[in-house]
Amino acid sequence: MEKNQNTQQSELFDVVVIGAGFNGVYQLYRLRQEGYSVLLVDAGKDLGGIWYWNSYPGARVDSHIPNYEFSMPEVWRDWYWPERFPSQVDLKAYFHHVDKTLDISRDVRFETRIASAQFEESDELWHLRAEDGFRVRAKFLLPCLGFAAQAYIPDIPGLDKFAGPCHHTARWPADGVDFDGKRVGIIGTGASGVQVTQESAKVAGHTTVFQRTPNLALPMQQRSFTKAEQDQMKREYPAIFRKRNTGRSSFYDLEPDERSAMEVPEEERLKIFEAAWQKGGFHFWAGAFSDVLYNAESNRLAYNFWRDKTRSRLKDPLLAEKLAPMEPPHPFGAKRPSLEQTYYDVFNQENVSLIDVRENPILQVTREGVQTKDGFHELDVLVLGTGFDAGTGGFDRIHIQGADGRRLKNYWSNGVRTHLGYGIPGFPNLLVLYGPQSPTAFCNGPTCAEVQGEWVIDCLNYLRENSYKRIEATEQAADDWIEHMKFMEDMTVLSEADSWYMGANVPGKRRELLFHPGVRIYLEACNKCAAAGYEGFQFR
Repeated sequence: MEKNQNTQQSELFDVVVIGAGFNGVYQLYRLRQEGYSVLLVDAGKDLGGIWYWNSYPGARVDSHIPNYEFSMPEVWRDWYWPERFPSQVDLKAYFHHVDKTLDISRDVRFETRIASAQFEESDELWHLRAEDGFRVRAKFLLPCLGFAAQAYIPDIPGLDKFAGPCHHTARWPADGVDFDGKRVGIIGTGASGVQVTQESAKVAGHTTVFQRTPNLALPMQQRSFTKAEQDQMKREYPAIFRKRNTGRSSFYDLEPDERSAMEVPEEERLKIFEAAWQKGGFHFWAGAFSDVLYNAESNRLAYNFWRDKTRSRLKDPLLAEKLAPMEPPHPFGAKRPSLEQTYYDVFNQENVSLIDVRENPILQVTREGVQTKDGFHELDVLVLGTGFDAGTGGFDRIHIQGADGRRLKNYWSNGVRTHLGYGIPGFPNLLVLYGPQSPTAFCNGPTCAEVQGEWVIDCLNYLRENSYKRIEATEQAADDWIEHMKFMEDMTVLSEADSWYMGANVPGKRRELLFHPGVRIYLEACNKCAAAGYEGFQFR
């Protein structure tokens, strides 16, 4: 569809999908195959979701290939990745390939930011309005907003007064920002902070990193791929994707030792840790021992291994204590580990410095730089790697109103309430994908797009086959799922860190486990629900 369409007509579709990332694209592709009329809307100018917006220097996915791609043969057969962990540039090119192969854009309305979505009892339809005035109606509404739809910008006095370029990594200008020879300040040490730091350190006159909590980053172990190597890999792709989409995690090759790390003799345990470390990516986090996220003692053993490996790369003992302290700042993996290539090494350079804002807090930003308690830091460029209002932020931005005038933001004010992360009581014919209370943060995008996406497709087909016009989660099912989420929270060490998993990175946000940490457990619950005629949902 035309990208700048501006019309007041209110066309009716079977399904409207919001968000053109992996989940939205897969829904559009599959819904069309099943014979539904469908419109996909997105605020960006192109496909890609987060990979359209996150164009900051060094932006790169933390899931390795072939985990991080669609399983459809027509898509992967003629596509070749240059690296094991693709860059944002590679992923934009991949979405163009997907678009060309599957003809996605003909049913997409770009540059369409939805302002409101209201369910009308009179016609049992969702009525959507975009910020540009565009209106559309749908029998079913599928938000595919992802967990990082809303950037979080901290309330730092004077931030708007800075004279130089100042951008959040999630809203990076398309023409980029020049770091060459500049004094660059980076606030935040999450994934984007780590990635920007690595790039800035190569060319900036000086890079100053403002750290609140050290990032327990893992070695990426990046490497290039040849076409011949990938042709060989592709012989196994069908089996790989079957395993990926039905396994214990969203990675076909993460197979941790089922024993507790505490049960294994030290020499053997260190060998297992080392093997996972050398594999790179998330292998050390999720592919060493199965109880690292659940057993505090095993978790501490993993932290000690990580700490010693990391400190060996840092020349300054005081800096080593800031970046990899002897005592863990939180349980290992309770915050999502970022993947790094040269992050710790750059702090050995004279043009890179670290400011611990817990000891030396930021007081204000001025036109010329950042004032901390202990001094002033002159800057030419300021980068905000301050993360996201994860899970719920994208929903809060839209006025979503269900049956009987119920507004979603108000309904969730005392905590997220869903059934399986899909349905929300009081919001008929709305099914969420890759949102809160599903494995979103623990399941990579393409995998979740397919496993959750197929569940939704099957559900909509069930409605059509049984002549149902309406589906809605029950309050009892939401109560039960909240109890299940609390059980999962208590099982793990996740609540012991102030992370975006818990909503704790945003001041004033309710503290709760926002994402389901067990992919296999979650899928078993979803399959059980479907086998029981979609238990926990009511139809009419």
